[in-house]
Amino acid sequence: MAQRDWLGLKQELPAKRKFTLTILSFLVPIALWTAVSYTPWLWHPLVHITDPGDVDYFVEDMDVPKTDFDKELAKVQAAGGTLPQGHRVNPVYLPAPHEVARAFYTAFTTEPRLPNEPWLHESLSHSIRTICWGFLISSIFGVPLGILCGTYRFFSRLQEPFIEFFRYLPAPAFGALCVAILGIDDGPKIAIIFIGTFFQQVLVISNTVRKVDPALIEAAQTLGAKGWNLMRRVVIPATISDIYTDMRILLGWAWTYLIVAEVVGTMSGITYFINQQARYRNFDNVYAAIFMIGIIGFTSDLFLAWIGRIIFPWKRRSGSPSKLGAWFAKLLPKKPRPAVAVEA
Repeated sequence: MAQRDWLGLKQELPAKRKFTLTILSFLVPIALWTAVSYTPWLWHPLVHITDPGDVDYFVEDMDVPKTDFDKELAKVQAAGGTLPQGHRVNPVYLPAPHEVARAFYTAFTTEPRLPNEPWLHESLSHSIRTICWGFLISSIFGVPLGILCGTYRFFSRLQEPFIEFFRYLPAPAFGALCVAILGIDDGPKIAIIFIGTFFQQVLVISNTVRKVDPALIEAAQTLGAKGWNLMRRVVIPATISDIYTDMRILLGWAWTYLIVAEVVGTMSGITYFINQQARYRNFDNVYAAIFMIGIIGFTSDLFLAWIGRIIFPWKRRSGSPSKLGAWFAKLLPKKPRPAVAVEA
């Protein structure tokens, strides 16, 4: 009797098991966070003072290390004084899950402390605009250059050695130059995201284009295709769905440069909000803002994946093509059918 492939080594996992594992991938870290937050004996290294007793430097609502609290408690107990009271808590930088969940609402409804500070929704929209502009400009130049480098060895040898060198240079290192050239507003932030994604984009897309079956190119050349006609009718249709997947991955890289980019010049966007809330010690808002970045990025990736299944129906394992997918398929060039000789 064949052994069941529980780990999915040779075959795809059942849909129900994939869904369960997806849910567990989120539930496991949340369960660990919950355990650390609500189980006093598991960690809770501080004691929140509710009654200072006869300890001189204890103040109500003060958090002190548990070792210091135990030492002072022993001293007061030996002297016969009023004992301090308190309960164990985690540091302020690790709020409980329910506090962070509440902050998802209160962070949007709480008015900024200073008149010139932006609201949370304004900070998020500013960051999204920065990401979109930086990645759009990167794609306008990176995608065509990547296709050229992947198709023609001439462009590959001319461009890729320098790009390979440049991609190892950290994008934040150019922050001072970007400010000097583009000013202190959004220009240098967009430039940092451009630098962080453009060079990776060229190399990733060129590697994808090189995977085109050489037989397709040879057949097209035999039929007279060359230059732009060859790229338009063979290379791009053969790789467009994989390039789309590469772009989704590269968009995630753009999000990773956001926090670094927004501290260049004038701090703005969600980075400004996070730093201000940390300064006010509202760490529940800090965690909520960080999770919002992840949720926006993850949701946008799921949305782009859904769009990809619509416009590239041949990439789906099952299901009938959608109307939009059928419309997009009509735009692609049809392969010429070889003539068949019919005997009389």
